[in-house]
Amino acid sequence: MKLLIKPSENISPTKAMLGEQLPNRRVRCRLCARLCNIPFGKIGYCGVRKNIDGELFSLNYGRLVAMHPDPIEKKPLSHFHPGSQVFSVATVGCNFSCIYCQNYDISQRRKVMEPFTEAEKVIKLAKDAKCQGITGTYNEPTIELEYLLDLMKLSKKNGFFTTWVSNGYLTPEAVELIAPLLDAITIDLKGSGNREFYRKNILVPSSDPIFESIKLLHSKGVHIEITDLIVPIKYGAEVSDMINLASWILENLGEETPFHLLRFHPDYKLTDTQPTSIDLLRKFWQTAKDEVGLKHVYVGNVLDKKFEATYCPNCQATCIERYQFGMIKNSLVNSDQCPSCGKRINIIS
Repeated sequence: MKLLIKPSENISPTKAMLGEQLPNRRVRCRLCARLCNIPFGKIGYCGVRKNIDGELFSLNYGRLVAMHPDPIEKKPLSHFHPGSQVFSVATVGCNFSCIYCQNYDISQRRKVMEPFTEAEKVIKLAKDAKCQGITGTYNEPTIELEYLLDLMKLSKKNGFFTTWVSNGYLTPEAVELIAPLLDAITIDLKGSGNREFYRKNILVPSSDPIFESIKLLHSKGVHIEITDLIVPIKYGAEVSDMINLASWILENLGEETPFHLLRFHPDYKLTDTQPTSIDLLRKFWQTAKDEVGLKHVYVGNVLDKKFEATYCPNCQATCIERYQFGMIKNSLVNSDQCPSCGKRINIIS
């Protein structure tokens, strides 16, 4: 369970980054690809960035709604410090409107009520919980950029690695700020990145900026793992879309990029359907491996060791066993070598 912070009405906005002043006291927010053009006194789509006197301010700097230690496999990050613990933080708000969001109680709330939590307190809590990393997750970390930048700088000084779980809907300017301080990121794609799926179910006009962000993050050396939420066929789970996405990953990120196929569970406004068929997910898993050629494909939210394990792409030996968001056994030699044939695997320890 996430630790919810006691509400407070004592909120002071903080000067935001990536604000572009426009005529008539309007402001363009250049943080995410929505590029909100915000009138005087109004708030952007995410609900936490406001035009105050013609300048952009953040309403959620350090206003954490949730803090909790998690296994890194829950993010999911399967090839980055396997078996470690990360301290997760979140605020309210989001730049997406996913109709199935499982964290809608915080992501879709448009009122910031939480008190300020100092970055130093987060570091202390992470140390007390014996975590090795700090991560922005639960809601979209992009919209708390200013605080996470400060937190990541402090994390580095205290020996923590840094990760995000993000929808990837960033501007190049935001990537330039984040990348030097970010060690790893999970990019959560929905409906295999299908443009119509994004328009209909997320209210995002195009998924194209996400792919540009991924390429830019990759070029800057950030470890990337891709998830794909497979929503039932009624809402767009087409194997052709998944093949297109897996092929894009192969071409732009490489065959050893971890690819996670996630099972959908009904929630929020999308409760009139069943969870994604496990047989369909198995079919997608096999297709991504055999037809496309990705070497590390996983299935999430199914609780089956077979689909959670890391296998050697050379000899198929089991290198890491996992179950239910946790590592059972790590058989790698020298942190990244197959115990059977010695092949080096795309694992950062």
